[in-house]
Amino acid sequence: MDMNTLAILTGGILVGAAASFTGLGGGFLMVPFLLYLGFSAQKAVGTSFLGILIISASALLAHNKLANVDYKYGLLLGIGGIIGAQFGARLIEQVSTEDFRKIFALILAGLAAYLFFKK
Repeated sequence: MDMNTLAILTGGILVGAAASFTGLGGGFLMVPFLLYLGFSAQKAVGTSFLGILIISASALLAHNKLANVDYKYGLLLGIGGIIGAQFGARLIEQVSTEDFRKIFALILAGLAAYLFFKK
């Protein structure tokens, strides 16, 4: 097993734990990790979604066993997400990897500040 494969597998374990714990899907960790490994923004986001799909299915099973799932609202979020994902996938094609890094960092910093200062 080469170092890249080992790094990605280890990253997946860490992201899976963080995603299941926070409910953020893992992309907030996976995308910067893939960018660090040299992926373009578009390839990092697309690859991240495949990982998130697998992680999310596993996390859903675990949370379902603990009765922590509201299916009505989850399905509504999913339907809205399907529509938004089509726009987002086309939008990222118009953004350079360098600009994407800055936009992604601003979004994460904004979310962090909101969560930190929210009462």
